[in-house]
Amino acid sequence: MKNLKTYALVFIMIISGAFIALLVYTSFFEKPKIITVKETVPVKLASYPDGNTLPDLTQAAENSVNAVVHIMTESLRGGWSSGNPLLDFFGYQSEPQIAQGFGSGVILTTDGFIVTNNHVIEDARKIKVILNDKREFDARLIGADPTTDVAVLKVDAKDLPFLVYGNSDDLKLGEWVLAVGNPFNLTSTVTAGIISAKARNIGINSDRSSIESFIQTDAAVNPGNSGGALVNQRGELVGINTAIASRTGSYAGYSFAIPISIVRKVVDDLRKFGEVQRALLGVEIQGVDADIARENKLSKIEGVYVANVTESGAAKEAGLKSGDVIIEIQDKKVNSNAELQEVVSQYRPGDVVKVLVKRGDSQKQFSVKLRNKLGNTGIVHETNDLYGAQFEPLSSREKERLEVDRGIKVIKVGSGKLKEAGLVEGFIITDVNKKPVYDVDDFKRIAGSARGGILVEGLLPDGSPAYFVFGNK
Repeated sequence: MKNLKTYALVFIMIISGAFIALLVYTSFFEKPKIITVKETVPVKLASYPDGNTLPDLTQAAENSVNAVVHIMTESLRGGWSSGNPLLDFFGYQSEPQIAQGFGSGVILTTDGFIVTNNHVIEDARKIKVILNDKREFDARLIGADPTTDVAVLKVDAKDLPFLVYGNSDDLKLGEWVLAVGNPFNLTSTVTAGIISAKARNIGINSDRSSIESFIQTDAAVNPGNSGGALVNQRGELVGINTAIASRTGSYAGYSFAIPISIVRKVVDDLRKFGEVQRALLGVEIQGVDADIARENKLSKIEGVYVANVTESGAAKEAGLKSGDVIIEIQDKKVNSNAELQEVVSQYRPGDVVKVLVKRGDSQKQFSVKLRNKLGNTGIVHETNDLYGAQFEPLSSREKERLEVDRGIKVIKVGSGKLKEAGLVEGFIITDVNKKPVYDVDDFKRIAGSARGGILVEGLLPDGSPAYFVFGNK
């Protein structure tokens, strides 16, 4: 029993000693610091974005829908063979069918100038514009440029809502934009997306002189959106929606718009001159990639490689040579053919631009005076000459007097097939190969596609009907 008490006393002393030691340590030595890390940014699931971080696009949308119009077109599609080889030789066909088309356009001025795509109104005999407030106007074509797919229309109206130009050069990847148009004839439709890429060449225009430097977005665009507006968050016009990349013909995730940097200059030219005054640098170019850099022993993959300079061209006159690498034009970096074309397309013949090139291991800057397709710096005017004759549109008064709804007037007959056929000045051409003619382009298109003889029908200056036949070869 005595031993048990002894053991108990020892155990109590040990426990007491440990407690006293702990008390002394915590009283006379520094206490350990416990640091708590607090998350300053709330953790969120990736599938639930914070709605407050999204841009407010309501004001831009409300401003845009009233300035974007619905365009309805009416055109003629050719008929079929008559079954008689002799008649087919002279172009006789069944009556052409009327085809309806639709698209979008953007009002640029309060007095009714409208921009759209060339492919929206191409070959149209009638163009109708419908505003967001349901008003309708007949539109006339001011001019069109197939190389950029831009066209300008005019309606007789006042105090129209319109969009102001933005700056497509300032667009950033990931920036929010709106596409406004009339997909599938659903008027005043607004979709949103981001800028996915810039200076995109997608090869939709087979014309070698075409200019493609599209803005790529993921805003939903469908048939009927063509010619509509691409606007930034401030509601400024930064592009004209033109195409989609799709295997089905409907939106599949990618859409493309012509940047306003190109559109603005084309519109100005069409309004002032009736056609685009395109400036040429006078070079054959290739985008620099790994293969080009290796083949030509370039130290860095950058810029646009000059494969050749054209004789009597602007670049050669300024001192550029084959093998140069163009790095900048007017202080804007160019790293692809599309980027170079976009920059040059903003200037007219006669304008002087600064071109920075890399030649060997050094850089050189040249002042290049741009030229037109004729090799000079003058204004180019497309003539209405055809087969040695010149034409002009038929005025409304003449149409009323002659009781016709179409036609072009022969104003001069020079040496050529029409003079040989007996055509006289003052003759009104109303039909060619049994197809109606509303302007000189109709005549050119019909005659150009004829495989045999060409039959020209119309009215003599006194109003009596007459026709002429001549060979196309």
